[in-house]
Amino acid sequence: MASTSNCTSKARISYPLSSSSSIKDLSYSSKAISFRNRPKNSASRTSSKIHCALNLPSVLQFPNPVIPKEETSLKSAPQKWNLLQKAAASVLDVAESALVSIERQHRLPKTADPRVQLSGNFAPVPEQPVCHALPVTGTIPACVSGVYLRNGANPLFKPVLGHHLFDGDGMVHAVTLDNGGSASYACRFTETQRLVQERELGRPIFPKAIGELHGYSGIARLMLLYSRGLCGLLDHKLGIGVANAGLVYFNNHLLAMSEDDLPYHVRITDSGDLETVGRYDFDDQLKSTMIAHPKVDPESKELFALSYNVLQKPYLKYFRVSSDGKKSQDVEIPLPVPTMMHDFAITKNFVVIPDQQVVFEFQNMITGGSPVIYDSEKISRFGILSKNACNADDVIWVETPDTFCFHLWNAWEEPESEEVVVIGSRMTPADSIFNECDENLKSVLSEIRLNLKTGKSTCRPILSDSEQVNLEAGMVNRNLLGRKTRYAYLAIAEPWPKVSGFAKVDLFTGEVTKHIYGNNRYGGEPFFLPRDANSESEDDGYILVFVHDEKTWKSELQIINAMTLQVEAAVKLPSRVPYGFHGTFVEAKDLINQE
Repeated sequence: MASTSNCTSKARISYPLSSSSSIKDLSYSSKAISFRNRPKNSASRTSSKIHCALNLPSVLQFPNPVIPKEETSLKSAPQKWNLLQKAAASVLDVAESALVSIERQHRLPKTADPRVQLSGNFAPVPEQPVCHALPVTGTIPACVSGVYLRNGANPLFKPVLGHHLFDGDGMVHAVTLDNGGSASYACRFTETQRLVQERELGRPIFPKAIGELHGYSGIARLMLLYSRGLCGLLDHKLGIGVANAGLVYFNNHLLAMSEDDLPYHVRITDSGDLETVGRYDFDDQLKSTMIAHPKVDPESKELFALSYNVLQKPYLKYFRVSSDGKKSQDVEIPLPVPTMMHDFAITKNFVVIPDQQVVFEFQNMITGGSPVIYDSEKISRFGILSKNACNADDVIWVETPDTFCFHLWNAWEEPESEEVVVIGSRMTPADSIFNECDENLKSVLSEIRLNLKTGKSTCRPILSDSEQVNLEAGMVNRNLLGRKTRYAYLAIAEPWPKVSGFAKVDLFTGEVTKHIYGNNRYGGEPFFLPRDANSESEDDGYILVFVHDEKTWKSELQIINAMTLQVEAAVKLPSRVPYGFHGTFVEAKDLINQE
C-alpha cells in the first residue's frame, strides 16, 4: 500500500483556485440566450417538473487560467495582425459586445445556464501533472495492469453566454496501474485546434454548439465566427470540435472524439502523462468527421464508424478501417433530413444504424428556437447494413416508432428467427438533453427486435416495473461486442444527470444487482475490464469507475469485482475528477507498441 504522492512533471497551465468566487465574478449573467420558441409539439409537455440534480443555479467555482509566457503568447497573436485585421477585430469585438448585452436581457434556460450546467462537481478543474505513488486501499488485482482513461467536458474559459454540459473542452483523466499495485494520475486538455486558438487569443471565441446556437443570437454568433475567419483572425477550417466524448484505442493509437470533428491522437507518455499529437485522419484517409462511438470488432479488430453532416447531403456516411489502418471507401447512406446520431451498434455481420426523431433543423433558429429538435412527424427506424457493404443499396430499414436511444449497449444476430436484437436505453422526452422541458426524463433499458424478413419490430423493457430505474452510460464485455451477451453494466443516472451507482443487469432474466456508492457519493460510466479474453464466465472481470464524495470533495478510482460487486481497491486521487463521459483501458502489453 502506497502512502505518499510525488508530482513529477510541470503543468502546462496553472489555475489559482479561489474559494471566494461568486456569481458576481462570472462574465455572463443568468439572462443570456433567448429561447423564444420551443420545438414542435412541446406545448403539450405540461407534466411535473423533471427530477434533475441540476435544476437550480448555484455558485460556480471556476478556475481562472494563468497562461505561462513560455507556453503561449497571449499578446503576440494580435501583433501578427496587420492594420486592417486589427481594425476588423475591433469592429467584430464591438458587434459581439452588443450581441452579448442584448442576449443578457433574455431568460437563460437550465439546459444552457452555466451556473446550472457547471455546478458542483460538474465544474471544471485545472490540468494535473503526473502524481506517482498514490495512496491505495485494498489490493489492485494483478491483471489490472495498464492505463484507465476517461474523457469529459472541461471548459478552459468562463462561458460568455450560454453553456451546455456537452460544450466543454475535452479533458482526459488517466490512472496508470501496474501489477505491483502502484498507481499514478494525470489529467490534460486535449489540444484541439479550437482550444489552441482560443487559448492564444485569451478568451472563448468559437460559439458553443448546444448552449449558444439558438435563435437569432446563434445565427449572429456563427456570422461573427465566419467573419473572423474571412479576416484571418482565426481558422475555423482547422476544426471546431472539442474531442470531449469518446475514447478508443485502435491500431496502437489512443483517439479522443466528439462527432463534430476528426478524432484527436493523444499519446500516453512513459511517465503516465498525456500529450496531444494532433488531429488524426488515418494517414490522410479520413476527410470528414467521425462519430464519438466507433466500434472495434473483438475478432477481426476492425474499426467501424459513421460520419454525419448537418448542413449538406449526404447527411450520413459509413466506413470501416482494417486492423492495420486501411480505411474503406465511404458508403453514403440516404437520409431525408440530418439526424442527431451519437451512437450505433455492430453485430458479427452487420452495422445497426439508428435514424431517430431528434434531428437538426437550422431554419428553426430563424424563429428563435434550437437547431436540435424532436420531430414528432418522423418515424424512428433502424437500418441494417452489411459490414462489408460498398453501397447502401441493400440496407434494410425497420421502423421502431417512438424509439430514441442516445446509446446502444450491444446488438447481435439470432438467425433462427431472422432477427437482429438491439440493447439500448430508450429515452423520453427524446430531446430533453438539449431543450428545456417539464416532463420527467426516463431512460428505460430495452430489448428491440428487428425482424429482417418481415420488416417489423418489437420492443420490451428489460427491467420489471418495480425495478425500473434510469440507466445511462455503460457497456457489456467488450470481448463479446456484437455477439449475444447476458450482462450489461450501466450507470444508475439518478438524480439525473448524477450517477448514484451502477447496475449489473441480466439481459435474459431482467435480474438487477446494484452497487450504490453511498451518501453524497456519485460516479460516472462503469467500465468493464475482462480478467482474460479466454475467461469462461462473461462477468469475470472488474468494474473501474471514478467516484466523487461531495461531502469531502475528494475523488477516487474504484476497482470493483464484477462478479460479486465488492470493492477490491480504491486509488485516492490528488485532485477532484469532475463527472464526465466515456472511457477505455489500454493494457500494459499494448503500450509497448503505442504510436
